Amino acid sequence: QVQLVESGGGLVQPGGSLRLSCAGSGIDFSTNAVAWYRQYPGNARESVASIPNGGGTFYHKSVKGRFTIDVDYARNTMYLQMNSLKPEDTAVYYCYAKSTLTARMYWGQGTQVTVSS
Repeated sequence: QVQLVESGGGLVQPGGSLRLSCAGSGIDFSTNAVAWYRQYPGNARESVASIPNGGGTFYHKSVKGRFTIDVDYARNTMYLQMNSLKPEDTAVYYCYAKSTLTARMYWGQGTQVTVSS
């Protein structure tokens, strides 16, 4: 059974940093495209950062230069380093993986990030 377990969310002041983690079990991130999404209340999830099949990294224009996605394939864990946080980054953040072998998609449980003074 595949599980993606997130950690690292919380309350931070504007300008601060957080690092989200997503540990995978029953899944091999090296055969998956991976991404971080966020969701505002009443809105659909939007991609924040991704590493698609074939490599490279892509970012939403609102976070480019502030957020960094990476994967520790040895630990089967993905990360989202978030710097220079703004109140508009407040949302629930989800990790996501899509198998390049089966096309099955998996989501983490979500973690709340609140940026407020």
